[in-house]
Amino acid sequence: MEKEVTFSDLGVSEEILRAVEDMGYTQPSPIQSQTIPLLLQGSDVIGQAQTGTGKTAAFGIPIIDRIDSGTNKPQALILCPTRELAVQVEGEIVKLTKYKKRISSTCIYGGESIDRQIRSLKKGVQIVVGTPGRIMDHMDRRTLDLSEVSVIVLDEADEMLDMGFREDIETILSSMPSERQTVFFSATMPKPILELTRKYQTDPEIIKVLRKELTVENITQVYYEVRSGLKTDLISRLINLHQYKLSVIFCNTKRVTDEVTEELTAKGVPAEALHGDLSQAQRTKVMNKFRKGHCAVLVATDVAARGIDVENVEAVFNFDLPLDEENYVHRIGRTGRAGKFGTAISFVSGRRDAGKIKDLERFIKTSIDKAAPPSVDQLIHMKKEQLIKDIHRQLAKTGDDQVFEEVIGNLMAEGLSLEQVTMGLVKLHLGEAVDKFKEMNFTPEKERAFGRDDKRPRRDRSDRDRGSKPHRGSERGGRKGKKEREPNMARLFLNLGKKDRIRPNDIVGAIAGETGVSGGSIGEIDIYDSFSFVDIPKKDVTHVIKVMNTNTIKGKQVNFEISKP
Repeated sequence: MEKEVTFSDLGVSEEILRAVEDMGYTQPSPIQSQTIPLLLQGSDVIGQAQTGTGKTAAFGIPIIDRIDSGTNKPQALILCPTRELAVQVEGEIVKLTKYKKRISSTCIYGGESIDRQIRSLKKGVQIVVGTPGRIMDHMDRRTLDLSEVSVIVLDEADEMLDMGFREDIETILSSMPSERQTVFFSATMPKPILELTRKYQTDPEIIKVLRKELTVENITQVYYEVRSGLKTDLISRLINLHQYKLSVIFCNTKRVTDEVTEELTAKGVPAEALHGDLSQAQRTKVMNKFRKGHCAVLVATDVAARGIDVENVEAVFNFDLPLDEENYVHRIGRTGRAGKFGTAISFVSGRRDAGKIKDLERFIKTSIDKAAPPSVDQLIHMKKEQLIKDIHRQLAKTGDDQVFEEVIGNLMAEGLSLEQVTMGLVKLHLGEAVDKFKEMNFTPEKERAFGRDDKRPRRDRSDRDRGSKPHRGSERGGRKGKKEREPNMARLFLNLGKKDRIRPNDIVGAIAGETGVSGGSIGEIDIYDSFSFVDIPKKDVTHVIKVMNTNTIKGKQVNFEISKP
């Protein structure tokens, strides 16, 4: 039987061995065991590995062991695409240098006071971690001296190129000593990365984590067949069914990211969007809320999510299937961290997506199982089962029950039977959840739409790829026949339409979110080019008009009024 490799087998220092033991590392990961010896001997390296494989320690350990602690000038430079990743990497460096008392590091990035960073650099550090833009700022100010830098690492190199940092990267590389060690780490290896490696590296060793090692065994991978317009409904059901505390939803575009966030928020699911249009301050605020559990769902694009490392993510949703297979691996690696179990859920809408699932299975060399969407009855049953468990748990606790017995006695003294008291308490604990779940219920035809996307009638060309199924209504240019309106419903006119990129879910979400009117009580919606109609309960008309006429939908001022016959 082949002997397992340990960190001591890799030739690292005693100080590093003590540090990795404190960090809970028992043995090196594949990328670490292959990369550390090469970097210790000074070779240039190209490492292909995504977040979660231990690549920070793979380059951090040999950098630390090769630092000359007698020289208090920058000797190693680590470039990262985002502030979040830079902070994360420097945090790992600090842990690894725990017993290397004379080695220090600093993190420099945009969105933070440059004066503080200048003071840190002047104090003297050997390892600098930063983003390309801010590194360039310090170079221009002559506050960062690269003359003695002997190793540079480009972490998430593909991401830096996607974000437009190529010119900055080349300027930084050209400004460094020619005698240096150059290391590239990247989840993918597109042509621009290979061009840089040929230009700036010398006989690099290529380390590529095998595909079977890229997928984490403790991640359950499933997919659901679902119509595009029902994806957020399905996400809401799955989050309620499985009680996910932290989830990440991946979308392919910024526009869809915003739309999904709005729709989930309208359904009562606390969600935040993360994409390239956010400022650094906004990104920081969103990530802090997510890490602290103040929002349960992070809706992100692939670009924005690079470098995010949150250990307790329980589920990853592929709202849109990724554009390439390696991005799928990168996405699902956000869950199942630190030995915990996670779930990766993909949505399939039509034959093209079904084909992509087959491609993904071939790439990761494992199956992605088809799952059946949960029904509203299942959600209610789950809540009932949970309540029964909670009651048993409470009854098993020992202590003074006198106060509780007095309450029951008071209720029975008012003429209530024990059965009525029990019914009242059950309704108190289950009533709101049951009402919420019933609001998710659709007509039998719409309920059957889960899992039938590839069998649906072909849409008109004008509606193709719209990515949304209307809420009890349609997006159209004119009514095809007057329907009988329910007697308790009123029809409102809205001054926004298809030209404003308004969808039925936008209208439902805005009304429900701003007025408190249940989304399930909203009726027919018809969207025309420059205006729309929506049916709402007559009892809510005055309230809806008053509230909505001081609000916006998708950033546009709205005007609601009662529709004239």
